[in-house]
Amino acid sequence: MVSEPERCRPWIEGALAYSGGTHDFDDIAAGIETGRFQLWPAPDGCLVTEIINYPKKRVLNVFLAGGKMAQIIDMNDAVCAWGKAHGCDTITINGRPGWAKVAAPFGWKPIFTALEKDL
Repeated sequence: MVSEPERCRPWIEGALAYSGGTHDFDDIAAGIETGRFQLWPAPDGCLVTEIINYPKKRVLNVFLAGGKMAQIIDMNDAVCAWGKAHGCDTITINGRPGWAKVAAPFGWKPIFTALEKDL
């Protein structure tokens, strides 16, 4: 039987292609196994989340999202409820600029722009 991370591998790797090279699939699978990351598998996509504890707030970060957009959007309420149940104050997602338009009807708003420069 194929594990859920392996079943979701194409979506995870597709999302990782836009993550700036910070992780590969093995890093994500190890993080899921240790509980650092949470895998949200669905029939037509998946999310990978992580809880980030800042000095002033606890944030559920949607670290990776891949698959059919309708499937990902359909997961919004469950993921938000889970974050709230685990003491998170807010939820964030990092991604391409198009996410802002897709997520806006569900109450998401831009908070900053991330930039990168190779050193």
